[in-house]
Amino acid sequence: MKKIFVLFLPLLIVACGNNPEVIEDMGDASFQLVNQDSTQITFPDDFEGKYIVMGFIYTNCPDICSLITQNLVKIQKQMDYPGDVQFVAASFDPVRDTPSNLKKYGNAFGVDENFTFLTGDSTQVFALMDSARVRSQVSFTQETESGAELYFINHSDKIMVLDKQARVIFEYGGSQPMIPSLVIEDLNKVR
Repeated sequence: MKKIFVLFLPLLIVACGNNPEVIEDMGDASFQLVNQDSTQITFPDDFEGKYIVMGFIYTNCPDICSLITQNLVKIQKQMDYPGDVQFVAASFDPVRDTPSNLKKYGNAFGVDENFTFLTGDSTQVFALMDSARVRSQVSFTQETESGAELYFINHSDKIMVLDKQARVIFEYGGSQPMIPSLVIEDLNKVR
């Protein structure tokens, strides 16, 4: 009887690896947002049937947001632009991150097809952030000489993967250098 158990144990481990635990089910959620081309996007419905690799950023971030975006781009390129995966960077700064600003930001990183930046009105943006358990808080505010408000935001450092049913199945520290290889490895297990 022990031999049978030993033979099935590797199969059990492999089977469990292909069905990760659901962290959060966003399948019933619906957020009305706008992409970098000013096109209306209903998230996650408009990406139905695809895996979603998603990071959370703001374009005026002085530190980790560029690393998160860079990691998303690396994952996309190293996976050779897979058709069944949608890459998303959602902004939690809807005041400054207009579609045109997101487009300029994306161009600076050389984003390509199947990569979407999302923003929208603050109610929808913050509802998405709450659903994804992304926290943000203005940490510094100052008025410039021209009268414009300058501010920075402390925020969660996160990249997450949603399965084809819009369930969050993996979460990572988004700015860490080893994240692309981990995301690719985990995605390839479930794909």
